[in-house]
Amino acid sequence: MPDKPNILFIFTDQQRADTMACYGNTMIETPNLNTLADQSFVFDNAYVSSPICTPSRSTIMTGLWPHTNGCTSNNILLDPSVPTIADMLSDEYLTGYYGKWHLGNEVIRQHGFDRWVSIEDQYREYHTDSEYHTVFSDYHQFLIDQGYESDKVSEGAMVFSRPFAAALPEEHTKSRFLADRASEFIHENRDRPFALYVNIFEPHPPYDSPFNDLYHPSSIPDSPVFLKDPPANASRMHSLRRDESQSGAGFEPGPDGPLTESFWREIRARYWGAVTLVDRAVGRILQALDEAGIANRTIVVYTSEHGDQLGDHNIIQKAVFYEQSIKVPMLVRAPWLANSSSRINGRYSHIDTVPTLLDLAGADVPDALQGISRARVLAGDESLAENDAIIDWTGRNAAANEFDAELNSVLNTPHRTLVSEDGWKLTLTTAGQCELYDLNADPWEHVNLFDSPGQASRIGAMAKRIRQWQVQAGDAAELPVV
Repeated sequence: MPDKPNILFIFTDQQRADTMACYGNTMIETPNLNTLADQSFVFDNAYVSSPICTPSRSTIMTGLWPHTNGCTSNNILLDPSVPTIADMLSDEYLTGYYGKWHLGNEVIRQHGFDRWVSIEDQYREYHTDSEYHTVFSDYHQFLIDQGYESDKVSEGAMVFSRPFAAALPEEHTKSRFLADRASEFIHENRDRPFALYVNIFEPHPPYDSPFNDLYHPSSIPDSPVFLKDPPANASRMHSLRRDESQSGAGFEPGPDGPLTESFWREIRARYWGAVTLVDRAVGRILQALDEAGIANRTIVVYTSEHGDQLGDHNIIQKAVFYEQSIKVPMLVRAPWLANSSSRINGRYSHIDTVPTLLDLAGADVPDALQGISRARVLAGDESLAENDAIIDWTGRNAAANEFDAELNSVLNTPHRTLVSEDGWKLTLTTAGQCELYDLNADPWEHVNLFDSPGQASRIGAMAKRIRQWQVQAGDAAELPVV
């Protein structure tokens, strides 16, 4: 192990696990991610803390559950008093955050990071100080320098909309911009320890990229639940999200007229194209590591903050507890570990990422963190065979949802999901129907077994584990007694 190894943490926005060859998809062109996977530990079942942007990334950055760090729904400021991993590393580390932040004050350097490159001007209404409205993202200035004219009014100023940016040539996309800036950071700081976080916006909506035509919609295989409704006894969350998706909400921009099967297929093809765009950006960043001669002393992590339904169960985007939304890629490359390219079985949670990275870097792991280091799993001394994964859901948006009053109420009612070590998934909520799925026999979650008399003892045992987790994690969410 090198002394104070570098950390390069690359994560995407809204990339489901089954978009890479190491997770069974050999149709998407991802040669750089394939190579990285071949050199990495690949976690077979990696889960986010919550299937929505702000809560999920708050866990990625702090090692705390959303209900603990306060980021319980989208567009909530991560309190300045809550430390991130950048605050936990020694002062010898130069730290950088490049990309979408979505934890408040998007364009302002903060939370212990020494370098800051921003790409988003879509959250200006959530800035805590009006003077920040005079500050635009680094990507905004980059597009101005390229001669583009902004197209959208936001908080009294003109900015570049997401559809505008997504339709640009590859060399002007957010992915390429971040790849080039990250490469510069790597070359400039090759002689000192660093921790660089790069959040690539794609394949997040608007489902548009320079590779829209790379995959023909008819060539993409259907999943068993593509354009199939949730089970008849699904939770209200899932049923209402299906209704919301069928209204055209969540497509950014919405369809011109009623949803059609061809429209859904076009969205899926464009999403795949955006994943290939991401792969090309990742390739440039990894190439910079090789050219700088520091790949052998750099921990590389690749993951995503949540997935996307893409029409599975007739739902678009996230904010549900199906596997397509909560299960993400998770690769860790640490070249000095003897078994540095192997599969990690069992259930892994993002809550363990900060302590694991601190441990791998030889840093102290604060007692306040709510996850545990999995470095010994990577070393082959332990396993995840008995590990459960928890999903900590409290809300989708800080502002009220305008689509439906009932949906707004359900979305802001706590749900807690346990994915057990033996492949069963239980979701508890006071907002109506609860759910139980056997992921072993029913991996696509066709049949909700919660009301099955034969599963009563299993439900009771799993519910007990959720309650034990609540006590341990200081979670006061009200859940039904089962």
